[in-house]
Amino acid sequence: MAEPYVADVRAATGRHVIQARHEFRGLRTAEHYFTVPLTHQAEVRDETITIFAREYSSTDHSADEAAKLPWLLFLQGGPGGRGNRVTSLSGWMKAAAKDFRILMLDQRGTGLSTPIERQSLELRGDAAAQAEYLTHFRADSIVADAEYIRGVLGSGPWSVLGQSFGGFCALTYLSFAPEGLREVLITGGLAPLHGSAERVYQATFRRVAARNAEYFSWYPEDRKKVTRIARHLEQHPEFLASGERLTPERFQMVGSFLGGNTRVDALHYLLEDAFIATPSGERLSESFLEQVRGLVSRAANPLYAVLHESIYGQGEATNWAAWRVLEDYPEFKPEAEEPLLTGEMVYPWYFEQDPALVPLGDVAELLAAWKDWKPLYDPTRLASNTVPVAAAVYKDDIYVDHDLSLETAAAVRGLQTWVTSDFHHDGIGEDGEGIFGRLFGMVRANR
Repeated sequence: MAEPYVADVRAATGRHVIQARHEFRGLRTAEHYFTVPLTHQAEVRDETITIFAREYSSTDHSADEAAKLPWLLFLQGGPGGRGNRVTSLSGWMKAAAKDFRILMLDQRGTGLSTPIERQSLELRGDAAAQAEYLTHFRADSIVADAEYIRGVLGSGPWSVLGQSFGGFCALTYLSFAPEGLREVLITGGLAPLHGSAERVYQATFRRVAARNAEYFSWYPEDRKKVTRIARHLEQHPEFLASGERLTPERFQMVGSFLGGNTRVDALHYLLEDAFIATPSGERLSESFLEQVRGLVSRAANPLYAVLHESIYGQGEATNWAAWRVLEDYPEFKPEAEEPLLTGEMVYPWYFEQDPALVPLGDVAELLAAWKDWKPLYDPTRLASNTVPVAAAVYKDDIYVDHDLSLETAAAVRGLQTWVTSDFHHDGIGEDGEGIFGRLFGMVRANR
């Protein structure tokens, strides 16, 4: 298979600046800005964007010692998630900083990397121009940026840690630029290498249903509470502080709490705040509505909604896959007798009900119908992989299915898995130090 991009740093002179350095609470930072091509194919390299990355190192090393440490590139979850902003080294970063300089990338379109929001997209022109622009913000382009940056920094093959969607990107890296990789660690991020997006949602709807059942077995009183809230929202208009109506289907999005061990119990605390007595009868409390607003709005990361299904697109349109698969799982519909809470599925009505997404409705429709998605993985190259890879696979992960993950693991030569039911998708946030240490030990043990 021909490689879809080539990172070329021959013209990189003057395209990298460090604008600031800081030191506080045991860490040292440097703020890197790189100018990279919008498209990395040589024949169309006529527009550039900015990529931001923050370097973290430990003050346990002197500045001179830190400058000699190898790089660890962190690829964040998403799509649409910027790199972590931390004020001290803890968790996996504390463990990694013993041996590495950490490069925390703002993937293109996020954070300070030519950020994409509805206002900035308007600069591109009409919906068709905006949609075409967004086709350059998938894993293949993110990896090409990373390889370009590696060349600019003068680094040899570097280590990569990919969380969730960052793990998808790591598989793309292994497919098309393995020469840039020393070793790869993946947490909750083994993407299916082939097949339609429907495969993913058939699996994850089942996982989310099982997680609902598990949650309601812990908090049986919340089963009635969730139904009560949904029925209340059908009959009584309730509005978030930003002015938009909270519909039953938007309320179901609080199921995002179900995706982790560190957050799942907090769902109970959210629900217990739901109702309050008022002169006009029982209503949803402002406290509850304000907490929900942060869970159902995509104002802070519109790319997550706009590009979400495209991360599975290879050679065919995704065509609102989750919305279509929903027909097979009526228990997730808001009108169900006891509606279940949803996972990370994205539906067309997001772009009708979320004010931050309404201006992007036409763009989302065009991307859902987009057929010319280039390959994200090279199965042949992955089958002959020589880069050490270790992946944490979470048995009950509601976002990245365990069975599909193991299918992918078997297709990547030499990939070692650690399958565990001790963690959910947010495992790296719960015990990042332990998870990093285990995966790092696995890749180094086989050198």
